[in-house]
Amino acid sequence: MMQGVHLVGEDEDDVYGGFNDYNPAFDTENLEEDEEFQQALKTSHGQRPGLKTGMKISTSAGRGKVPGSSMGRPTTGIADTGMARPMTAVRAVGYTSSERTSMTGGAQFDPFNQARLPAPPLEGKAEESPEEKIKQMEKKVNELVEESCFANDRGEYPLALEKAKEAGRKERALCRQREQSSLGEQVNLDMTYSVLFNLANQYHANKLYAEALNTYQVIVKNKMFSNAGRLRVNMGNIYCEQKKYPQAVKQYRMAMDQVPNTHKDMRIKIMQNIGVAFVKMGQFSDAVTSFEHIMGEKASFQTGFNLLLCYYALGDKEKMKKTFQKLLTISLGFDDEDKYTLTGDDPQQALILEVIRNDKLRQIERQKKSQADKCIMSAAKLISPAIENSFAAGFDWCIECVKASPYLDLANELEITKAVTYLKEKDLAKAIETLKGFEKKDSKVQSTAATNLSFLYFLENEVSQADKYAELAITADRYNPAALVNKGNCLFANGQYEKAREYYQEAYNVEASCTEALFNLGLAEKKLNRLDIALDCFYKLQAILKNHPQVLYQIASIHEMLEDKAQAIEWYMQLVSVVPTDPSVLSKLGELYDSEQDKSQAFQYHFESYRYFPSNIDIISWLGAYYIDSQFCEKAIHYFEKAAIIQPNEVKWQLMIASCYRRSGNYQQALETYKTIHKRFPDNVECLKFLVRICTDLGLKDVQDYAQKLKKAEKAREMKQQRANSGSRKGSGRAGSANMPGSGGSRNSSAGSESGRVDSGGSDRRRSANRSAGRTKPLIADNDESFGFGISKEVDATYADPLGEAPARPKTAGRQRPQQVEDEFGDEEIGDDLLPD
Repeated sequence: MMQGVHLVGEDEDDVYGGFNDYNPAFDTENLEEDEEFQQALKTSHGQRPGLKTGMKISTSAGRGKVPGSSMGRPTTGIADTGMARPMTAVRAVGYTSSERTSMTGGAQFDPFNQARLPAPPLEGKAEESPEEKIKQMEKKVNELVEESCFANDRGEYPLALEKAKEAGRKERALCRQREQSSLGEQVNLDMTYSVLFNLANQYHANKLYAEALNTYQVIVKNKMFSNAGRLRVNMGNIYCEQKKYPQAVKQYRMAMDQVPNTHKDMRIKIMQNIGVAFVKMGQFSDAVTSFEHIMGEKASFQTGFNLLLCYYALGDKEKMKKTFQKLLTISLGFDDEDKYTLTGDDPQQALILEVIRNDKLRQIERQKKSQADKCIMSAAKLISPAIENSFAAGFDWCIECVKASPYLDLANELEITKAVTYLKEKDLAKAIETLKGFEKKDSKVQSTAATNLSFLYFLENEVSQADKYAELAITADRYNPAALVNKGNCLFANGQYEKAREYYQEAYNVEASCTEALFNLGLAEKKLNRLDIALDCFYKLQAILKNHPQVLYQIASIHEMLEDKAQAIEWYMQLVSVVPTDPSVLSKLGELYDSEQDKSQAFQYHFESYRYFPSNIDIISWLGAYYIDSQFCEKAIHYFEKAAIIQPNEVKWQLMIASCYRRSGNYQQALETYKTIHKRFPDNVECLKFLVRICTDLGLKDVQDYAQKLKKAEKAREMKQQRANSGSRKGSGRAGSANMPGSGGSRNSSAGSESGRVDSGGSDRRRSANRSAGRTKPLIADNDESFGFGISKEVDATYADPLGEAPARPKTAGRQRPQQVEDEFGDEEIGDDLLPD
């Protein structure tokens, strides 16, 4: 076991030896017995304060010459012991072992000799040389150009233009400075070019086209600026904005002459601008030449679509088809979805995919893909009606081409577009048939088609079919907010508001920006009388859709239901500011002010509503009643005449007109109006009663004829009412004595109105009830006090006006009529169905 162990011999060196050896000079154990150390202490430390030497010890600022030691250092007065004194670091920073005197600053510590004399004054800065001045001016010009560019980037175009102008002034001052300093050969052409170019750009941004063109002209005509001719493209753009297309084409062509063939992309862009200018001028053949050249050099979707538009304008069907097919062959230049799909269980690959799935490059790819899809879809919609005899055949050709191309996923969208086109043509059967073809396709397309079908059936009021396809759309794609909204609409139409609310809430949870779901959710909560929740929904919509009329109306309506009339009026006022010509909103405002007893504001908004919709019977009735209540019967006639035109078979409007004539004192016109009414409605009892009374008052001989007609009309009405009553009670075996012919009860009831009118006292009670309800309506009595005729009795034409006494009739210069206690006629009373709501 010990065979491999080597023991160190006595004569061999110890590998661990020597570590405990050290220089005896560093031994601190026997310092007291060290004579040299003790002598050093006595000379340099212990005897320092009272030391007297035969010569002056030098200081750091000493002036005398000090003899040096054998090591070159100044010596003290102590005798040399044979060993050199160790060097210290105190002398370098101004310390000294000698006593300070007044010559050396006394006892004050002054290592930098600051107490000697005051510091000399600073030297004045030498005057800048011309070169330095020019450099400072160049720096200022560059700063102004940068500030101008930054302001333009922020959209502050006036500030950018001001900075650019200031940079131009500074640059001109710089040129003059160089000339004065005879430094003209040091002209900075790059700075002059940048200043002029920035100034032209800012003029263009501020729509100062003339100044921008002048500045560009200065640049392009200066031969010292290399490649300045390319700026003619900017000049051509300015001419395009001014709609001066011939000048724009000229500038584009001059710019293209300045661009070498090696700059292929720039030449293609200029050619694109030339083609667009030709399209603006209507020169489609020249535009086709430009676009075809671009498609041959470097095809793009935008150029292909422009070429298709030109062929469409020229009506060339074959070229349209070829261009569409070529459009489908253009490559996007990147893989679509393969590189973003996880192929294994590698966590590192999953992490990388998670990072690149929505990075900037991926966003650019999506944008390009979206633009390509938009161009293809727009092209198909454009040429489908033109390339075949019908748009359906054209769509079918486009769909077949798309199916054979890399853009296969657009075929289904084209099918749906075809169905929408059928819908625009009002061919609902074809639209439904086309959409039904998607029932067996993949879930996403199936959900979209079923959603459209559900919407179509809902518009046709076929709620069951709409509900069926809405359910199918939800089954195919549960997270389709449109399908959920359609399902909720079907339930809402069937009165199942709670279930409809659940679907609306789910659609809103799926997509927070679905305004249809939020609006319908508010309606459902309103139907369920949860007004506070409904109000919250519409307030959210108001934040999303600023000042949308429907949202404003719902908010105002809910405040009205909550009896917060002040808030309701405020929101209706806001709605009127958005839709000032809506008669229903104006009418609502009039009703609210009427309920607040503000008649002047109520009249203003009712009148505005009448201006925009003069056929509203309720508004006409309210205005007529307002003028009668205000004792302006002549103005009320105009509105009742309008009502009579709208409802010519309604006798009450004619009676209102005649009553207004009576109240205004025009009895002759009232009599003529009553006669006209009687000719048209000979069986009207109210008209005959007024004819009897007015003829009696005027002393006309026709009073007996009208009295006989009135008696016959009343009897005919009694018989009609009796037959109606007996027919309604037939089979009951009972009949009240009050309903017997000739009884007093029957007589009194026949004197009243068959349409439920009440007498004067009832009219007064109704008016007071209406006022107590908070909505006061001017009322007119339809009929006068009930009365009857006997064979031997004269006609009693006295009555009491429920609206109070009318103004006294003015006296004339003829004979004076004897005053009668009651010489006025009562007015007709407006029924509740005629008064504004």
